Amino acid sequence: MTTAAPLRDVYRLGDIDVRRMGFGAMQLAGPGVFGPPKDRQAAVAIVRDAVESGVNHIDTADFYGPAITNQIIREAVHPYPPNLLIATKVGVARGTDGSWNAAQSPFEIAQAVHDNLRNLRSDALDLVNLRVVGTDVLAGPSDTPIEAQFTALAELQRQGLIRHLGLSNVTSAQVSQAQKIARVASVQNLYNIVHRQDDNLVDKVAREGIAYVPFFPLGGFSPIQSEALKAVAASLHATPMQVALAWLLERAPNILLIPGTSNIVHLRQNLAAQALSLPPEAMDRLNRIAEPVPA
Repeated sequence: MTTAAPLRDVYRLGDIDVRRMGFGAMQLAGPGVFGPPKDRQAAVAIVRDAVESGVNHIDTADFYGPAITNQIIREAVHPYPPNLLIATKVGVARGTDGSWNAAQSPFEIAQAVHDNLRNLRSDALDLVNLRVVGTDVLAGPSDTPIEAQFTALAELQRQGLIRHLGLSNVTSAQVSQAQKIARVASVQNLYNIVHRQDDNLVDKVAREGIAYVPFFPLGGFSPIQSEALKAVAASLHATPMQVALAWLLERAPNILLIPGTSNIVHLRQNLAAQALSLPPEAMDRLNRIAEPVPA
């Protein structure tokens, strides 16, 4: 049973007030985010537990698996509760060898939207993020043109297949470019207590009423390691990962978190981080772990 969240714990994403602690589905697929998980029913149970615990923002992509995480989400919670927002991504495809490949043409983007609709069993997608990639699919943001890709998504939105649009792996200039085509509801980039190259972008989109959704909030494939983080966590009787998540929630009110896990214990630890209060001295010490990028 869920209860209403305090106002500081929610943010308006699209047309839904979502709890700022969401759930990322990437780890529900098999090793390397490819193929099925070892225990599919355990993966289904985690999604159900997250939603029953009050999570109403799930992040996924049909290229996770591919199709696996969307099918698990569908099995777990379809028909979807009216206040559940499922955000997905397009712009990448998987090879038969598990490789990550660019899929940025308007045709590939439309195909990916229809794949998501089919595997989620939905008439319209709540939020679709355009994952912008260049020649190196796994590289960070670059000045890759996005007009054709985002225009293709905007057309699918006009057709009623998508409710809201977002961006992933982008620069500030690309956000501004996209805003001239259609409203941007969210930006999803690499950002955490150690990797803070997006400090200025976090503040910019906050002023514009755009959600900022950091991927790899706990470091991703290279978990965050910091003695200062460990010391603060010990003083608060929390885990370092809970403190890292709590720091992000304190960083800006438009930050929404989507930590992923395939472990029910870790899920509950992540959800508990939303209730963790960081005193000013702890925030000061945590802020110094990585100096922000100068304005």
